[in-house]
Amino acid sequence: MPKTFPIGGVHPPENKITADTAIELLPVPSSVVIPVSQHIGAPAAIIVNKGDYVKTGQKIAESKGFVSSNIHSSVSGKVNKIDSIIDTSGYKQTAVFIDVEGDEWVETIDRNSEIITEVRLSGEEIIKKCLESGIVGLGGATFPSHVKLTVPAGKKCDVLIINGVECEPYLTSDHRLMLEKGEEILTGVTILMKALKVGKALIGIENNKTDAINHLTKLATIFSGVTVHALKVKYPQGAEKQLIKALINREVPSGRLPLDVGTVVHNVGTAYAVYEAVQKNKPLFERVVTITGKSLSRPGNYLVRIGTPVSWLIEAAGGMPEDTGKIVSGGPLMGKAINNADVPVVKGTSGVILLPKDESERMEISRCIRCGKCIEACALNLEPYLLMTLSEKGLFEKAEHERITDCMECGSCSYICPAGRPLLDYIRLGKTAVMKMVRERNMK
Repeated sequence: MPKTFPIGGVHPPENKITADTAIELLPVPSSVVIPVSQHIGAPAAIIVNKGDYVKTGQKIAESKGFVSSNIHSSVSGKVNKIDSIIDTSGYKQTAVFIDVEGDEWVETIDRNSEIITEVRLSGEEIIKKCLESGIVGLGGATFPSHVKLTVPAGKKCDVLIINGVECEPYLTSDHRLMLEKGEEILTGVTILMKALKVGKALIGIENNKTDAINHLTKLATIFSGVTVHALKVKYPQGAEKQLIKALINREVPSGRLPLDVGTVVHNVGTAYAVYEAVQKNKPLFERVVTITGKSLSRPGNYLVRIGTPVSWLIEAAGGMPEDTGKIVSGGPLMGKAINNADVPVVKGTSGVILLPKDESERMEISRCIRCGKCIEACALNLEPYLLMTLSEKGLFEKAEHERITDCMECGSCSYICPAGRPLLDYIRLGKTAVMKMVRERNMK
């Protein structure tokens, strides 16, 4: 029987419209906008100026501090300006605007399609290469990969977990990547194992992707220590703590990290990016993005240059349907609605969903009926109705006591609530306030 996590979870309609659509190369736009903060941690510092000519793959912003990441140009051309933009999360940040002139790549990138499985770099060299190449978690969290691979003194990692779950409805970019780049992903897994100095890696994939499970299982027979595991279809199966519990039956304590239970989790997209960085010397400047929606004429999975306007991606998928009510960056449960289609695709953009009006309108909010469904759905055993109430009333000390910062913002509670309560909205508000309060307290 497929494995899963024991507490909570929901079963939204899958809507994997693009699961059978092969990855297509998206044409390079006439200009790109590349933000300098596409990762958790300190924004990168810009090292180019207006008027500079840059090549595809050239570093244009340098990481500042340990938890940060380099940023590379995804195109060749001239820097038009350095200015601020509103990103897909709705925050204002600095970005490099580049006008495209041809497509001249940095000479050191190996553009040969031959797959290289022999890993020649040492563990330390792999970590350095991930830092240099701007590799971050491509499952959505965008945590700098070199940080995850650096095991601190006193900690020990004995197993690597690879997340191929892709439990969010609509999204299929990881699914297609596993089918089309399986050998490269598995080589990336062995590279990550070498960096972490572990002899075992487990790849978890939900059971609605039997073709990917079968494909990687067959390929994995020639990769020492790598096994593929089918998981029950249940959201949020792809969350780190739930995936760890399902695969190795270890429970990450409140406020702790996977490394505290001897494991590190990386996404399949990250494993592929690591392969390209280490074996092909290619920085992270493009990624696979699902563009989908029930009314789109050409939904699909596209290999997209970072900085490409979302509007360019929508046009490639057949243009904006007339009945579009909302554009969501990411999945429908954890993603965020955007009000401007000209925002750029960034490293963390796994998908763009165009929801019809009849599916994008929230139901009318009514009083909590004390049904307890939000508690049953919470995979972290929290009490969402209580956290919403405490956040609404500004009782942040109590919210901290009730573990609001443990919330992974999966949205299961809001999805299941029969009263249409905006549980996640208020929990996000309260969580932000609590984290600010904790930072200020620690600075005293």
